[in-house]
Amino acid sequence: MRLLDERERLDWLQLIRTPNIGPISFQQLIAKYGAADAALAALPDFGRGGGGKALLEAADRGRLEQELLHAERCGARLIAACEPDYPAMLAEIPGAPPLIYVCGDTALFEKPAVAIIGARNASGAGRKFARVLAAELGQAGFIIVSGLARGIDGAAHQASLETGTIAVVAGGVDVIYPPEHKELTEQIAKDGAVISECPMGYQPTAKDFPRRNRLISGLSRGVVVVEAAARSGTMITVRYALEQGREVFAAPGSPLDPRSAGANRLIRDGATLIQSANDILEVLDTQIRRPVNERGGFLDAGGARPPADHQDADMTDLRMQLLEILSFTPLHRDEILREVDGAAGPVADALLDLVLSGEAVEHEGGKFSLG
Repeated sequence: MRLLDERERLDWLQLIRTPNIGPISFQQLIAKYGAADAALAALPDFGRGGGGKALLEAADRGRLEQELLHAERCGARLIAACEPDYPAMLAEIPGAPPLIYVCGDTALFEKPAVAIIGARNASGAGRKFARVLAAELGQAGFIIVSGLARGIDGAAHQASLETGTIAVVAGGVDVIYPPEHKELTEQIAKDGAVISECPMGYQPTAKDFPRRNRLISGLSRGVVVVEAAARSGTMITVRYALEQGREVFAAPGSPLDPRSAGANRLIRDGATLIQSANDILEVLDTQIRRPVNERGGFLDAGGARPPADHQDADMTDLRMQLLEILSFTPLHRDEILREVDGAAGPVADALLDLVLSGEAVEHEGGKFSLG
């Protein structure tokens, strides 16, 4: 764990903003080259497709310098995954963002958190229950995490302003969305924390909200669902929570109300049924007494690791094999290794090369498909 200097922070930002590099590819590059500047220098060697013109071009550094100046003017901090202020729970998840923007109090990340999420078109009873849960959990020492959406999210944030709340947004931390939450967003930025992995000024689109949802569950020890349709963004967050090993709680509702269909299904499938905050506290009490796992994933930016020596590997041949094996249906890394003629190290390098060139896509859970 260490603080990045200004140059290193810009290196990290330039690497993660380079096209075709996501959190997982970023982590692999840091592991391979030891530092972001070394990875940036190596980018022209990737994506040549067996000797052709390099397809990768690093993000514009001058534009990113201007973005950091804008963030400073807005009171936002850019925190790297190797730094002590980065949320420890978030650092545990697969594909944790290498960098997050934060407006507000990073000390909240040190306290246990619970996410309260649900329908945007929530009923009055649902919003009231979310407020009661948020207030009581806050009084019990939990920070409330949600997505600043209409309905359940807004009610949970509003009720936990005094005890501590974290809003995870799908756009830039300086972008107000939805517009009616302007005052609430400003209050959270002042007394709580607003976080995002997106650039400053970025306007969210539909595809950004599922990515945002993995951070909501990632920050939290448990996810509480209060009203959710069977097919909704809330259920996407629950899926992430289960993949991340988080507890899932659900409030039951009328079987005649489609807003309760998702929560009722979760209870049927094994989620903890809740009728009060005490139902949540009983489950999470043992977790609070247990220390958070050690951070995994990102290397200390100062601990350069020499590149692995795979000079004898025939990268072109491995690329061709992988392109024959991959399809548009994601395939797990272990299955790929069983099919391909090569050692694990060179195969991992070849997969990374395909991902960076856009010929393959890496999915969460160690799966790959054609790009």
